[in-house]
Amino acid sequence: MRGRQIPPPTAAASSRVVVAAVAALLLAAALQPLPVASGVDVAAVLAAFPDLAGFARLLASSPVARELAGRSSLTLLAVPNGNLPQSPSAYAAASGADLADVLRYHVLLEYLAPADLRRLPASGKLVTTLFQTTGRAPADLGAVNVTAAGPSLAVVRSPAPFPGSNATVLGAITAVPYNLSVLAVDGLIVPSGFDLAASESRPPAAVNITKVLADARAFNVAASMLEASGVADEFEADERGAGITVFAPTDDAFAGLPAGDRLQSLPAERKAVVLRFHVLHSYYPLGSLESIVNPVQPTLATEFTQAGRFTLNITRANGSVAIDTGVVQATITRTVFDQNPVAVFAVSKVLLPKEMFSRSDSAIVAVASAPPPAALPAESPESAPTKLSSPPALRDTTGNANHTAAVAAAAATTKPTIGRWCIALLYLLLLPLLLPLV
Repeated sequence: MRGRQIPPPTAAASSRVVVAAVAALLLAAALQPLPVASGVDVAAVLAAFPDLAGFARLLASSPVARELAGRSSLTLLAVPNGNLPQSPSAYAAASGADLADVLRYHVLLEYLAPADLRRLPASGKLVTTLFQTTGRAPADLGAVNVTAAGPSLAVVRSPAPFPGSNATVLGAITAVPYNLSVLAVDGLIVPSGFDLAASESRPPAAVNITKVLADARAFNVAASMLEASGVADEFEADERGAGITVFAPTDDAFAGLPAGDRLQSLPAERKAVVLRFHVLHSYYPLGSLESIVNPVQPTLATEFTQAGRFTLNITRANGSVAIDTGVVQATITRTVFDQNPVAVFAVSKVLLPKEMFSRSDSAIVAVASAPPPAALPAESPESAPTKLSSPPALRDTTGNANHTAAVAAAAATTKPTIGRWCIALLYLLLLPLLLPLV
């Protein structure tokens, strides 16, 4: 008995199989877990450059290596072997400094590419370093002033009014875009004004936000408003929880307010709402803000009203972190303070909530009819305000010494997710075409 022959597949059937297979692949790709931003393995990046081996060993043998784990959006000022002193420890000690603090002074808490250095203003740019986070730097002497200098990329020096240590940027070594920029400098930089009685073993005290702003200069208005309103007293309890992130307008930002905004004439309780509107109830370092998953974030003011009100829209735009209130669009201009669980960032404008202010064609005006937060009805448990969740935990990377692999792995964690959404959308568009063919 002859076996029954199976007819060859028709062209239409083959097309249906191909389309179905493509659609299945697209759906599988769209459902892959999204990458989570993580810190960069600095040791793995430096290992590819033998001329930086001495500096890399100094980092690895100090507590600084552990402190860098999980951080992102950094600039590392690395000293080549030929520019290192014969005994770095003795060099630091001669200035009354601890070597670990000197190394922390070479870690800038902001990503600076060569293009950023070329755009520096004539007065330079004040950038916070990892040393500032220890609490041992008087005033803002834990920061560095980066200024353009002739044919070289830049000069890095202490902001102290008296002569201090400085170094010239020799060139760019490598970069993991927006995560780590490595610049070569011609020598170790020692911060000014060391507190010789300070000890690394000293337990950290609660951060005084008002003092941080006063010491950082250019924040006199914000500091005085926080102190007068009593809002600063609310921060200490928040520090013991998920932490806080403060967006501090500069004095220039307050001076640039439109004449009709009436901020200073608001009653004290409404002025306090505006100040709380500048605070997120979680610790977000700059790298986490740059890769934030949910752009709409509740503020400390949200917790005094109801969910969905007094929120900030935080996104990355043109290489900076942008903040949109619905009335004002501002950007983060620099890191003022960053020590878990507190981060303080300078912002270019005063953040005015749309619940209290409105924008007309000519000015921003206070909304007189908006009820104060205390007048809002109590929420039911279902509509109770939700506190901001902590940013995703940053994990250590353990890449090998291969520079290409280390950079590729770090870059892979920060790729935009828009492509995945496009794939999912394409699958949805194909689905109606597939159903008649099945």
